[in-house]
Amino acid sequence: MSTCTLPDAVETKPSVLCPPVEAPKAWMDRAHQRVADFKRYQELGLIAKHGDFFPSVHYPPITMYPRIQQENLFKDFQMPADGLLDVYAHLPFCNSHCVFCHYPVKTGEQMDEKERYMAAFEKEMDLYLKQLGLKQIKARSVLVGGGTPTYLTIEQLTRFLASFTKRVDVSHSPQFNYDVDPATLVGPEGRERLRIMREFGVNRLTIGVQSLDDHVLKLMARHHDAQTAIDSIKNCMEFGFQVNIEFIFGYPGETLENWMQIIQTAISTGVDEIQLYRLKVESYGDFQGPIKNLKDKNPDAVPSTETAFMMKQLAIELLNANGYVENLRRVFSKKRETYSHYAHNQCCDQHDQIGLGLTAFSSMHDRFALNTQSFEEYYRMIDAGKLPLNRGYVRNHDEQMRWAIVLPLKNRDIYKPRFTELSGESLDKVFRPKIEKLKAYGLLRETETNLFLTDMGCFFADEVVQQFHAPRFIPYPRSDYAEGPLNPYLDTQP
Repeated sequence: MSTCTLPDAVETKPSVLCPPVEAPKAWMDRAHQRVADFKRYQELGLIAKHGDFFPSVHYPPITMYPRIQQENLFKDFQMPADGLLDVYAHLPFCNSHCVFCHYPVKTGEQMDEKERYMAAFEKEMDLYLKQLGLKQIKARSVLVGGGTPTYLTIEQLTRFLASFTKRVDVSHSPQFNYDVDPATLVGPEGRERLRIMREFGVNRLTIGVQSLDDHVLKLMARHHDAQTAIDSIKNCMEFGFQVNIEFIFGYPGETLENWMQIIQTAISTGVDEIQLYRLKVESYGDFQGPIKNLKDKNPDAVPSTETAFMMKQLAIELLNANGYVENLRRVFSKKRETYSHYAHNQCCDQHDQIGLGLTAFSSMHDRFALNTQSFEEYYRMIDAGKLPLNRGYVRNHDEQMRWAIVLPLKNRDIYKPRFTELSGESLDKVFRPKIEKLKAYGLLRETETNLFLTDMGCFFADEVVQQFHAPRFIPYPRSDYAEGPLNPYLDTQP
């Protein structure tokens, strides 16, 4: 499959999209087969009858945790033996609120609010250092996300990174990740942001491109156009960053034809990684994004589930044909070693990770905590000398086993010795009826040392790993699933 040549940046361009891509018949046949697979697994009870999905990002799901006090969360907590932590930092500011976004943010310049937030964030870091008995946090990896964490002035960005790296030692971290927005990385000011990030050790960027079709970008309420996205990608690559660009499929305005053009154009940039997300209409956290109102008013505006699955399969075909293979789930790269260390550490190896800032989460070897989603509560708790915790959980033995399955299986695979280290159990002896059933239906494969999703299992990864949820943590009620052999409420005991 050849790639098109991208145009150089100019002031006016009607479209940066590559010419239409004609999908070979074999690709279309496999895309239609995925739709048939979806319907078959619905009948077997694997996938909810309404066709919606619930992302398996944490276990248990975030909204299902009870309230927790700081002293209870950290009771008997011990730092990992190597003294390293993965660190997430959250900056909840954006130019505008995208229609698809399910996170609370402050929009517009909000200069005073940003200053207030960064002051509180610094205090939160100090509270964490005090709680852990540390002078500095030694980071295994770092991710700064949002919001739009580059939606700061040059002075604010410098202040944030200086105060952050004063408290977080990044010298042990081979990867310092930043989630970025195209509009903040173009022009002289954008290039200066890139220079500053490099100066402070940032070396991997995830650019929230979301689409390269200007019509779709407008429907998303993105404040950049496709040309700006292309320019930002070129700038990031010029500064030597490892670059990941992400896209949403199944969004209003997308068709099979323009979706393939979008992916072909993404391939043409030569970026290291390309990441795909399926549009989520219903919130999977506490904050409901505007996309639900859009769909409620015009249900036909959102492509059908069947079309979304065809988009996903055709993107896989096109990416594979150009040398990109799925490395971490939903992330395609040309090199096995090119991936987010933060995501791998947190979801696959399940190392201890702490989150700082509004809505941030901390996932440690036997417990989980979520920060508040309220700005005022965040400020109030920090001013009172408390970590801004909203909910959390110290897992019991049963939940620890499930956690040690769900996250690594969803994102890459389970290494059995690591499962034993985390849970105290052998995967050869627990959940065997469930595992054997999923193997029989073509969703899992197993070796002496690892448990993997098959290609089919990867395609329906969220639903497959939810088979290991305890009944009270299954995303939907039993009535939402067909009473087939793969109904998640069957064979739930370890």
